[in-house]
Amino acid sequence: MKQKIISLKQKKLKTKPNLVDYEKTYPRFEWQEAEKELDWFPQKKLNAAYNAIDRQAKGSRKNKVALYWEGENGEKEKYTFAELNQLSNKFGNVLKKLGVKRGERVFFFLPRVPELYLGFLGTLKIGAIAGTLFSAFGHQALLDRLKNSGAKVVVTNKELYQRVVKIEKQLPELEKVLLIDAEANKKGKFGLSELILKASDKLNCARMSPSDAAFMLYTSGTTGKPKGVVHCHQAILLEHMTAKWVLDLKEGDVYWVTADPGWVTGIGYGILGNWSNGASSLVYEGRFDPGKWYQLIQDYRVTVWYTAPTAIRMLAAKDSKIVEKYDLSSLRHLASVGEPLNPEAIYWGLKAFGLPFHDNWWQTETGGILIANYPCLPIKPGSMGKPVPGVKAAIINDKGRKLGINKIGNLAIKPPWPSMMKKVWRRPKKYKSYFIKGLARQASTELSRMSERGAKRRVEWYISGDLAYKDKYGYFWFVGRADDVIKTAGERVGPFEVESALVSHPSVAEAAVIGKPDPIRGEIIKAFIALKPLQRGSENLKKAIQTFVKRELAGHAYPREIEFVEKLPKTRSGKIVRRLLKAKELGLPTGDVSTLEEF
Repeated sequence: MKQKIISLKQKKLKTKPNLVDYEKTYPRFEWQEAEKELDWFPQKKLNAAYNAIDRQAKGSRKNKVALYWEGENGEKEKYTFAELNQLSNKFGNVLKKLGVKRGERVFFFLPRVPELYLGFLGTLKIGAIAGTLFSAFGHQALLDRLKNSGAKVVVTNKELYQRVVKIEKQLPELEKVLLIDAEANKKGKFGLSELILKASDKLNCARMSPSDAAFMLYTSGTTGKPKGVVHCHQAILLEHMTAKWVLDLKEGDVYWVTADPGWVTGIGYGILGNWSNGASSLVYEGRFDPGKWYQLIQDYRVTVWYTAPTAIRMLAAKDSKIVEKYDLSSLRHLASVGEPLNPEAIYWGLKAFGLPFHDNWWQTETGGILIANYPCLPIKPGSMGKPVPGVKAAIINDKGRKLGINKIGNLAIKPPWPSMMKKVWRRPKKYKSYFIKGLARQASTELSRMSERGAKRRVEWYISGDLAYKDKYGYFWFVGRADDVIKTAGERVGPFEVESALVSHPSVAEAAVIGKPDPIRGEIIKAFIALKPLQRGSENLKKAIQTFVKRELAGHAYPREIEFVEKLPKTRSGKIVRRLLKAKELGLPTGDVSTLEEF
C-alpha cells in the first residue's frame, strides 16, 4: 500500500512536545542519564510504587488529583496523590499484618475499582509481587493462574469470590482472601475496609534492587496453559520515559487510558508511568459505549487519550454525528496500542477530532513501549514508528543476521532494556526460547581486514514473534505474527495489509484474514468481515470488496473467500485473535480463550 505521511510539523501543536528532536536524542541517549528522572534510595535501590505515588505526595503535587474514578453506574470519586499514598500505605500494612513477605504473590481479581489501584501500589511498597486478573475470568482461568503463581493472597469482592470458592481446595498455597465489600471476618477471609481503617498510614517503602520482581501478568497460550510474565521494579524507568515522550504527559494533563490493569498497558501506563510523570488519570469502570466515552472526555476535560485500534474502529463505525454532540476540544494528543493501527483509523481521527492517533508497538514481555510514533515526527499511517531512544530494534532472519531495507523478517530487540521481562514464572525453558544468538559484523576498518570469523561477533536478540520490515527512513512496518503470515501461490502476504485494505472499503467496519489450505495455491486468503451499520452482506458486495482489494494491493493479495460475521473474536484489550478464526475454520483446538471478550 502507498505510504502516505501526515506532517505534524506543518500542523501547529497545542503544546511543545516533551521530546523535541527525536533524531538528535536517539543517538546520544543513555539510560544512566534517564535514571536521574527517578528517585533512588541509597545503594542503587528503588521502588516502582514509591516513584509513582510517594514522591508526588511529598512534593508540590501532594494535593493534586491523581485519580478520577467513575463507576459503571455513575458513581464518582477522586483521590489526590497524598490520599493514594496514605491508602496504599495502609494496604501495605494490612498485607504485612497478614504475614505477606517480600517476593510472595498477591493477586487482584477485581473490576476497575479504586481498591485495585491502591492495592497494587501497596503490594509493591512492601516488596511483594502483584498480579492482576480480569473480572470476567471463570473458575478454570483462575485456577490456571492462581495455582501456577502460588498466590498467597487474593483480593476480590463478594460476587467474584463465588468463582474462587469453586477452586479453593485446589490452591494449597492460597492462605488469605480479602473482600473489599464484606464486613464480617471468617477463617482466612477478611473484610478489607475494616482492616484499612485500623491500619497505619505510615509505611517504610521497601528498598528493592532494580532487578527484584514487582508484578506479573499471564498471557494467553495458543494450545497450552497461560504463561506468567514477571517484571521488575526497574521497568518504571522505561515506562516513565515513554509516558513522557510517546504519550507526551505534562503537568496539566488529564490522561485516560482505556486498558484494564489485567493487561500490561493498564499497569505500565495506567498506574506506573502515568503517575510517575504526575499526570491526573481517569479510570472508568464501565464497558465500551461511544456516547459515554465522549461524555467522559468532555466532562473530565481529557487531554491525552490512549486506547486500542479496535475501539477506534468501533467508534468510527458508529454514526459520525455522535461526535458532534460533545465538546472534545480539550484533547491534544491521541495514542493507540494493542494491535497495528490501520491507516483508515488515523484518517478518521483527523476527521473526527482534528488529531491523528499515534500508533506504538510493544508486548507483555517487553514491559513498555519500544517502537512508537512521536508528536515531534511525521506519521506514516500504518507504520509502528521508530524505536524509543535507548532501544535498538532490527529486522533479522532466522539465523540472527540483520536484513536490509524493506526486507521482511523477524522483528527483534537487542537486550537489555529496563522493562524487559525478568522471567516466565516456573518455566525457564520458555523464557530462554525468546532469545537467540546471531552474528553481526564489526564495523571497524581494521576488523574488516581480518578473517570472516574474526570480523563477526555474537549478538543476542529478543525475538518478538512478529514479522516486519524497516524502510529507508527508519520507520518499522508490521506485517503479521510469524504464525499468521499467509503463503499463497509462492507469495508471502501479511494479514495486516489485507485487513487495512478491507477496512478502507466504505462498507467494512472490521476485518480479519487467515490462510486457508488450498491444494493448488498452498493457501488462499479468507476474510471474516463485520459490516458497518445498515450494510447487508451479499454476493455482489463480496465481489465488490474483492475487486477493491485487488486494486488497493495486488492480484494475488485479495481474499478469495469472504464470510460476513456479526463480530470478531477479540481479547479484552481489543486485539483480534486470528488463531481462533483459523481453528474454527479448520476444526482445530482453540487453546486458551480465557482472555477473550468476544467468543
